[in-house]
Amino acid sequence: MIDLEENIRNTNHSREQRNYFANLILDNPELLPQLLAICHQVDDEISCRASWGLEFLCKKRLDAILPYLDSFTKILPKVYQHPAVRPMAKICEYLILAYYKEKNPIVQKSLTKIYREKITEACFDWLISDQKVAAKAYSMTSLYLLGTEFDWVHPELKVTLENNYHQGSAAYKARSRMILKKL
Repeated sequence: MIDLEENIRNTNHSREQRNYFANLILDNPELLPQLLAICHQVDDEISCRASWGLEFLCKKRLDAILPYLDSFTKILPKVYQHPAVRPMAKICEYLILAYYKEKNPIVQKSLTKIYREKITEACFDWLISDQKVAAKAYSMTSLYLLGTEFDWVHPELKVTLENNYHQGSAAYKARSRMILKKL
């Protein structure tokens, strides 16, 4: 039997380790609910490591998370540690890109309006809170695409980006300019 927690605790941030971990879950899909439960332990460092693995899993097979969107979207507003927020924001970006840009029919069927609204809320929270630039950049991309459906998003996104532009890092400013140009 696989000790998932032990595997997670032994996972470091290297691409090789996260890839190994993603393959472990793909080979043992029954472990995915347990992985999400560990991601829910937001006060424990293990949730960050679990989030890294979940991100790599979603990068390889986005459809693996679709049956668990309820659990995934419940985690989003609770995640606050930077090493966990970044992969969660990236997973949101994967989902939103698949839904709006790639028009993936399986994602479009699974990612209901309620889930899209929860992702919208989480992305705005990450954008306006003290997060590192990667999570903010992923959130900007997601919010821009979500704004093609929810008309209130683009005006809010524009105001947020303009208000925070001057105190942002070079990377934040670059992504902001790109998004603002599209708006």
